[in-house]
Amino acid sequence: MKSILIRGGRVIDPDTKLDGIRDLLLEEGSIAECAENIKKEADIVVDARGQWVMPGLIDMHVHLRDPGQTWKEDIASGTRAAAKGGVTTVVAMANTKPVIDSPDRVDYVVHKAEHVAPVHVLQVGSATIGMKGEEISPIADMAAHGMPAVSEDGRSVMNAAVCRKVFRECARLDIPYLDHCEDANLVEGGCVNLDQNAIEQGLPGISNSVEDVIVARDILLAAETGCRLHLCHCSTKGSYEMLKAAKEQGYPVSGEVCPHHFTLTSDDRIEGDANFKMNPPLRTKEDLDALVKGLREGVFEVISTDHAPHSREEKHRSMKDAPFGITGLETSVPLTVTELVKTGILTPMQMAEKMSRNPARILGLSKRGSLAPGMEADVVIIDPDREYVISSRNFVSRGKNTPFEGRPVCGMVTTTICGGKIVYQEGKKFYD
Repeated sequence: MKSILIRGGRVIDPDTKLDGIRDLLLEEGSIAECAENIKKEADIVVDARGQWVMPGLIDMHVHLRDPGQTWKEDIASGTRAAAKGGVTTVVAMANTKPVIDSPDRVDYVVHKAEHVAPVHVLQVGSATIGMKGEEISPIADMAAHGMPAVSEDGRSVMNAAVCRKVFRECARLDIPYLDHCEDANLVEGGCVNLDQNAIEQGLPGISNSVEDVIVARDILLAAETGCRLHLCHCSTKGSYEMLKAAKEQGYPVSGEVCPHHFTLTSDDRIEGDANFKMNPPLRTKEDLDALVKGLREGVFEVISTDHAPHSREEKHRSMKDAPFGITGLETSVPLTVTELVKTGILTPMQMAEKMSRNPARILGLSKRGSLAPGMEADVVIIDPDREYVISSRNFVSRGKNTPFEGRPVCGMVTTTICGGKIVYQEGKKFYD
């Protein structure tokens, strides 16, 4: 394995609290040294002057669509998109076809990723067999095959008794539950946020209570069972308030916000454009302000993408008929830099915490999320001042479904290193 010397970058490491101009030496897949003016020779030298050098990003919420829907995305295309976006660890959701609800299906993804993925892939297992909400999946067996967490993402386990059993098993195994909070009985065919825009456009709406009811229920179940609960794609003011209160009570909870929810509101939706259709939907300015406040305060500890690719044909359907979801792996860095860091809401250190260190801690990845010597050599280099316009034509992902088409941003990933190998470099695009 070739050694890599990253010279002169602004090294930002929330694990060691380092924020300064340093060189970083990578050898044999690990961080070997971080210091000023490293004199050692290296096989590859990367000039990082004027750029941020951070631990490789960890995206806790990605849909790779493999197995079963590989015309939307597959492990190869999705992980290449991740590498281009600075993500070195992808946490893949279980709502594939068939559902990842057994050890052999976990193995399928793990083994395929070993052959085609340039970055690490961690496969989540479903809470219940077939995601039907009835019979609990063999969680312990899946965990023994490398499953890092449990999730029924795409829906909630509506039976509270079944959900509590799942939480108890997660607590026993000390693995987190990644929670999609949606009361199916309250959705009532909704496809956008329930507000004046929906009424004027004649569209059925999704109220905040759809999310908030399950947030409240599952926080209580987590407090009772001791399950480490992580709230996915939070979108409402109520989620912020309840998560904040739960953390103040010492409950084992954490939460994430996606870039589209801290950037856009329902007022930004273009009528009839299903690229603006996601679940949970774009909410109001009041909700967005609460999410941003929660990110600033640390109530929300994680920024994840909920990367959900679909085909152009699917997204060209009506707002009612098109599937929920947008792509996110290749836009999360510029949106976070532009909307949160350049505006002073987050520091670059806090960005690294929410996109790398905190996900590593929640998932129990003791060798990732840090640039300390001895840690895995997962690194992202970002030019924070590079200005450009988002264009889906440049996406590596098969999914081109983005509401950010044509949006000016700043902050570009220039190099991604995973396991000590350059897996993406601007203009060269190495994939190993």
